[in-house]
Amino acid sequence: MSITTYYLEMRSITDTQSPELPHGLQVMRASPPRVTYYRFLYDAVGRDWNWIGRKSLGDDELRAVISDPANELFVLYDRGSPVGFAELDLRITGEIELKYFGLFPDSIGRGWGRVFLASVLWTAWQRQPRRVWLHTCTEDHPRALDFYLRAGFVIYDQECDAHA
Repeated sequence: MSITTYYLEMRSITDTQSPELPHGLQVMRASPPRVTYYRFLYDAVGRDWNWIGRKSLGDDELRAVISDPANELFVLYDRGSPVGFAELDLRITGEIELKYFGLFPDSIGRGWGRVFLASVLWTAWQRQPRRVWLHTCTEDHPRALDFYLRAGFVIYDQECDAHA
């Protein structure tokens, strides 16, 4: 089975105002999150898409990553309960990587991903980077690539791993 990874970027944002979230939704920054809470979010969002990158880290190593001031975690809440998260990596000057983004399975299909992504991107662009970028792959949600393209990202590279 081959896996294609797509690298996408956004060089500017069209919305000049923070998007309005539907009633009951709230985005909050977890600064820094507890390791157990991060693992809960990561598993709830990534379980169906084979997210494994952070699962292999021990608690101390993961704590170092998520406590780094250049790592920002945003959680989407529906009436007080978490329903998704986004993680921004600000370690490279002038660039922001959308490292992780997703919703809990029972929250997909409600239009929340679109407004959550818009909110996270608006926050990212307040830092005035040259670009915001991410990668997604064919193992991710089947609509992930189209979702990011509709949000204004463009593909700048792709790789195919035939041995995955």
